[in-house]
Amino acid sequence: MRWLIVFWIFIVSATAYLDRVNISIAGRAIAQDFHLNSIQLGWVFSAFVIGYAICQTPAGRLADRLGPRVTLTAGVIWWCIFTALLVLLPAGICGILAAVLAVRFLLGAGEAVVYPASNCAVAAWVPSAERGIANGIIFTGVGFGAAVTSPLIAYIMMQNGWRAAFWVSSAVGLAVGSVWFWIARDTPAQHPWVSPEERRFIAAGLPKTAPTGSRLSWAAILGNRDILAITLSYFAYGYAAYIFFSWFFIYLNAVRGLDLRQSSYYTMLPFVAMALGSLVGGWLSDRIMQRRGKRWGRCGIAIFGMALAAIFMASATRVASAHLATFALAGGAGALYLSQSSFWSVSADLGGSSAGSVSGLMNMGGQIGAAVTASLTPAIAGRFGWSASFLTAAGLCACGALLWITVNPEGKVAGNILETTG
Repeated sequence: MRWLIVFWIFIVSATAYLDRVNISIAGRAIAQDFHLNSIQLGWVFSAFVIGYAICQTPAGRLADRLGPRVTLTAGVIWWCIFTALLVLLPAGICGILAAVLAVRFLLGAGEAVVYPASNCAVAAWVPSAERGIANGIIFTGVGFGAAVTSPLIAYIMMQNGWRAAFWVSSAVGLAVGSVWFWIARDTPAQHPWVSPEERRFIAAGLPKTAPTGSRLSWAAILGNRDILAITLSYFAYGYAAYIFFSWFFIYLNAVRGLDLRQSSYYTMLPFVAMALGSLVGGWLSDRIMQRRGKRWGRCGIAIFGMALAAIFMASATRVASAHLATFALAGGAGALYLSQSSFWSVSADLGGSSAGSVSGLMNMGGQIGAAVTASLTPAIAGRFGWSASFLTAAGLCACGALLWITVNPEGKVAGNILETTG
């Protein structure tokens, strides 16, 4: 049953990225309809990520309090409503830019619950030794959802326009959220489909980081150097990753000269690589951890993945061919996602019953990085060229890899300061 829970979180993850990435494919059409320039479109991209980022820590705490089932269901309904609201905005109204920014900000706020709530589910349902592959499966949804989004949204746009594409995105989200509410429970003990054998197996494999039914205080979380290190590293990760979710399609279309159809297909490559990287990274992380311990299995994979991503992204700036550059950048995206499961597995292990809060803080760091790249990437490209934009991302990946050297994945939160949910 735990793998059904993990699989449906993968589906929710893919759907979240459908509703998130659709605007990067439809961005030029939306900008034309609403009379926005490239800088303003960058603000629109950033508005989503700012809402997503600042709501990460409250979303994580909310998931710890209410449980992943209700929190994730409410989040899906929320973001589907705001996906539809963008469609309903009249193009000629006064203050259209402010309205679009507000809708995208609130959409981001709704999506903020996805991964903190998912990590709560992983912390309750998945033994520590299986968390690498479990998170690998979940974050394969990122690459899968984003990869499917490019041709799907482009096809619907060519047939019926961008508004129809957003209606489809909203409808898919509501269907997926309904199934999640039906099949999910917060813990194995609450689920009637879980056998006694599976309950015992899960319980035996959970790390004993905190008493059941208690939460770590913010003082304990913010005072832990391992949590702060992975949060800073995730900032670098988010900066590099979000280039693909915001500007990559437009880069291929407007800078490299590929048409809409070609751009939609080539944009799939980094996301396919992300999906494969998530699975391979999660599988390797668990295998190496079982043989060499968490230091090698979690930290080692994260260091390797982020360092390799830096090399790929830097090398792509030296390639003249649009096709070869796309493959090099796809390699960078895939290498980056080798490290994804390490972030979420370590945050779940460190957080225990507060996995939502710890991973929410970490993900806030990643999304601040994403918000920065959404607006900073076109500014750097306009002043110094697109090569400088990708070299900036490569440099941050290298810094993120170095931060993992300082992380102790076997550590506990200093002081074990607890707030009892009682």
